[in-house]
Amino acid sequence: MKHVVMFSGGIGSWAAAKRVAQQYGTDDLYLVFTDVKGNNKSDNVGEDPDTYRFIDDAVANIGGQYVYINTGKDIWDVFKEHNFLGNSRLTHCSRDLKQKPARDWLEANCDPEDTVVYVGIDWTETHRMPAIIHNYLPYKAEAPMTDAPFMSKSKMIEWAIDEGVKPPRLYELGFSHNNCGGGCVRAGQGQFKQLLLLMPERFAEWERQENEMRSLVKEKHGKDVAILRRSINGEKQPLPLTQLRKEITDQSSLIDDYDIGGCGCFLDFDNESKTE
Repeated sequence: MKHVVMFSGGIGSWAAAKRVAQQYGTDDLYLVFTDVKGNNKSDNVGEDPDTYRFIDDAVANIGGQYVYINTGKDIWDVFKEHNFLGNSRLTHCSRDLKQKPARDWLEANCDPEDTVVYVGIDWTETHRMPAIIHNYLPYKAEAPMTDAPFMSKSKMIEWAIDEGVKPPRLYELGFSHNNCGGGCVRAGQGQFKQLLLLMPERFAEWERQENEMRSLVKEKHGKDVAILRRSINGEKQPLPLTQLRKEITDQSSLIDDYDIGGCGCFLDFDNESKTE
C-alpha cells in the first residue's frame, strides 16, 4: 500500500506525515510538494525561502520518498494566462500549480486500489472532509490530524521542535499559514497588513503584480477587481492592496485585523477542478 502525503510545507502536513510514518513505516511513504515559485528568481514571489529549509529538515526527520513538482510557473503567470485575478472564491493558482500537478503525479504513479492520500487538516476542520474525500476519488483520502490525540497548531509546532525540526519562520512571525510567502489570494486584510509591516518588499511585489492584473482585467473585461473585498453598506466592493496600504498608514481602524482568510491549496476545491 502506498501512502501519499500532500506535503504543503506547513506544520499540519508535517504532523500528518509523521503520524503516517509512525503507523505504517516509510518504505512506501511519499511526501509530495508542489512548488508555486516557478522559474522566478525573486524571494518576493512564491514560497517563503525558509519553506525549503523546513522541507529539507522535515523530510530528513520523517523519512520516505520526497517528490518535488514545479510547473515552471508562478501564481502571476497563471493569472495572466487566465486573464483573471485570483481571490478567495476562485483560485486558478491552486488548481494549476498544486491540485492538477499533484493529481497528474498520482495518476501516473499510484494505483487507486493500492494508495491512500493524506492531507494536513486537523480536528477543527473536519467539516472539510466530505469534499476532500469526494474530490480525491477514486483514491482514498484521510486526515490523520483529525483523529485523537487531538492537537492544536501550536502543539504541532511544539512537537516539531521536540523532534529537532525548526518550524517555518512565518509562524514565529505571527502568520497563521505558511502559504505563498505570507501572501495568498485566500488571505484576508489582517494577513496582508502583517505582510506589509513585516515584509514590505514582498507586499510591494504583491501590490505591483495586483495593479498590473487589475489593469489587464479592466482592459479586457471592463471589471474592477482586487484580491480582497470588503462590504460597504451591504455591498461587496474591491479593496486593492494599494488602498489597503494607504488605510494601514492613515486609517488603521478601517482594517479588520482578524480577517486572516482561509488558505488551503490541497483542501478547498473550486468548482472547475477535481484534482486536489
